[in-house]
Amino acid sequence: MYAQIIIDITHEKLDRIFEYRVPEELEGQLIIGDGVIVPFGKGNARRKGYIVGFADDCRYDPAKIKEILERAPHTMAVEETFLSLAAWMREHYGGTMIQALKTVLPIKKKEKKKEKKIVRRLISEEEGKTLLESFLRKNQRARARLLAALLEDEEVDYTWITKKLNITSPVIRALEEKGVLEVSAERIIRNPVRHKPAELKELTFTPEQENAISHFRKDYESGKRGTYLVYGVTGSGKTEVYMEMIRTVTKAGKQAVVLIPEIALTYQTVIRFVRNFGDRVSIMNSRLSKGERYDQTERAKAGKIDVVIGPRSALFTPFPDLGLIVIDEEHETTYKSEQMPRYHARETAEKLAQLCGASVVLGSATPSMEAFDRCRKGKYTLLRLRKRAGSQSMANVTTVDMRKELKNGNRSILSDCLSQKIKERLLKRQQVMLFLNRRGFAGFLSCRSCGYVVKCPHCDVSLSWHKGNRMVCHYCGHEEPVPTVCPACGSRHIGAFKAGTQQVEDMVKKAFPEARVLRMDMDTTREKEGYEKILSSFSNQEADILIGTQMIVKGHDFPNVTLVGVLAADMSLYTSDYRAAERTFSLLCQAAGRAGRGSEPGEAVIQTYSPDHYSIRAAAKQDYETFFEEEMRYRELMGYPPAEHLMAVLMSSEDGALLEKGGYYLKMFTEKTKHNDKMEIIGPASPPIGKIKDVYRKVLYVKHPDYEVLVKTKNKMEQYIEVNAGFSKIRIQFDFDPVQSF
Repeated sequence: MYAQIIIDITHEKLDRIFEYRVPEELEGQLIIGDGVIVPFGKGNARRKGYIVGFADDCRYDPAKIKEILERAPHTMAVEETFLSLAAWMREHYGGTMIQALKTVLPIKKKEKKKEKKIVRRLISEEEGKTLLESFLRKNQRARARLLAALLEDEEVDYTWITKKLNITSPVIRALEEKGVLEVSAERIIRNPVRHKPAELKELTFTPEQENAISHFRKDYESGKRGTYLVYGVTGSGKTEVYMEMIRTVTKAGKQAVVLIPEIALTYQTVIRFVRNFGDRVSIMNSRLSKGERYDQTERAKAGKIDVVIGPRSALFTPFPDLGLIVIDEEHETTYKSEQMPRYHARETAEKLAQLCGASVVLGSATPSMEAFDRCRKGKYTLLRLRKRAGSQSMANVTTVDMRKELKNGNRSILSDCLSQKIKERLLKRQQVMLFLNRRGFAGFLSCRSCGYVVKCPHCDVSLSWHKGNRMVCHYCGHEEPVPTVCPACGSRHIGAFKAGTQQVEDMVKKAFPEARVLRMDMDTTREKEGYEKILSSFSNQEADILIGTQMIVKGHDFPNVTLVGVLAADMSLYTSDYRAAERTFSLLCQAAGRAGRGSEPGEAVIQTYSPDHYSIRAAAKQDYETFFEEEMRYRELMGYPPAEHLMAVLMSSEDGALLEKGGYYLKMFTEKTKHNDKMEIIGPASPPIGKIKDVYRKVLYVKHPDYEVLVKTKNKMEQYIEVNAGFSKIRIQFDFDPVQSF
């Protein structure tokens, strides 16, 4: 018997299958996915590898085949499903098989089990009292203290005995050998979910919710598996719909994964799911300890969990019988990995569901262009929720033109309109959220007098401000000097917006000294439960105003929030990224959706220098479909996803000249091997930051209507890179349909 093994080395030239003989003592004991130790290379160095297959015959000279040394200690087997998924990810996103395996492996090694030791008295109370008198006569004080504690309580915690009573292990062991007591160990499951199930209120569904639930249930019970998009306005009760869909699959003995875009959303999401599914709910994210992750993985493998909640990595929870994958706020860019392989959770979930015979449910008030386009083409099933679940009206949105504020002498970050509305809310003891739209900031220049933004004449994206007073396009490399006055109106009020959440917090405290202000950003949420503390405090109305970046506008439900202010809506609108308008529309709609979710009506104020931009107009009306149609025409005109597909080839090296030459040769090779005239090759161009820690960076873009053509092009590039030694000092990654510029 021969085993096909991938060696645990990330070097691309070793990213292939090696064959080893299975020793007789291990025959029948190894399975696909097991970790093993093998002799590798000329020096027969001990290396760890993963078994990816078995064969009765060997493709090489059997006399030269080495033998597996042993099963690797402290490893967990990888299911065949995840091996197949890893192979698919490696093919579709590039990188090595080992990188793909490390992505889908839920746990790299076994962790020590946490145990609680209990000391239990075995003799009767009468025997114990007699023995205690004997210990006291003989001046055996430690034994007497221990026995006295056991006479008071038949079972005592081992740690309490050693720490509080100062009794050593030999004393305990001596009484154990005499049959006076026994020491037993109980396994303690490190459970990150600390919320106790609250009393569940009986849910009543709107007709739209009932329709979505029954549609899914009917399909599932008939054996139909597919991908569904729950497209519902903010506050329409998408989470309740997910839970009923999950109930359908758990009744059939299957499990569900619920993906959320940010760890910050875990707190509120878990509370809602625990109410419905009790202790059968768990979480998976990077903030768990190794022990917590290990215990929850074991619980999942044993089928002791029905629902796992977490960011994209939770997708790889090793459930024995996965039935449903839910991706909430599916439009979020956090579902795209920034590490190799650069997988997207949406496509990867669809592949995993296909391998497991599961369904996928996507949910959003502002679906990604890709998801809605697939609904139009009939690839996804569209389930609409047009009204809020509690019959509340959508927030009334006011757009403030900040150019007029400047002309009226207001240089503050808060418009007069927003300031007045904050005062009103404070008097009514209602809460306010202020959202600073800093997402994707890349140093674009805009005029505060007329709103003009310096853009690339060739790519219709903003130029980025680089050192040396240069404006650069990160798609085609176009450069021009930084203007000192606005090219449109001649104003000298041209520059970049640089306020951060801390500056906004200081301004707000100064303007409203009576208000209790909370700030939520990366600085205030660094500790393990930082998110929960801030959100819990705001939810309990211990603060009047919450200031934050995009993490405060996603999925949170605060009934007492009646006003949301969006500061600097243009910050994400004019980044050097073809998805800028989509991202801006989504953020503004999500922000407005936080207001008026309780009994009081809500308002939102959008502050902008571009009130006439189609994404801001559509966001103010919360009209997704109008935005989609206009944005889709732009994507079709420029050949961007989802109209066409885009592959970014990311290159980096410490040698700038070598990187320049490598990028040029890679482009020439791609030009020669391209499939047809439909393929467009752009660059190499410098990304927003062309050099980080003395490492130079370049990006080459390849466009084509057919995704599979780009995958084939990537495969040819990888072969070309492998046989040319000049690329050995250049790190190359592939990113398909990137969600942000580099």
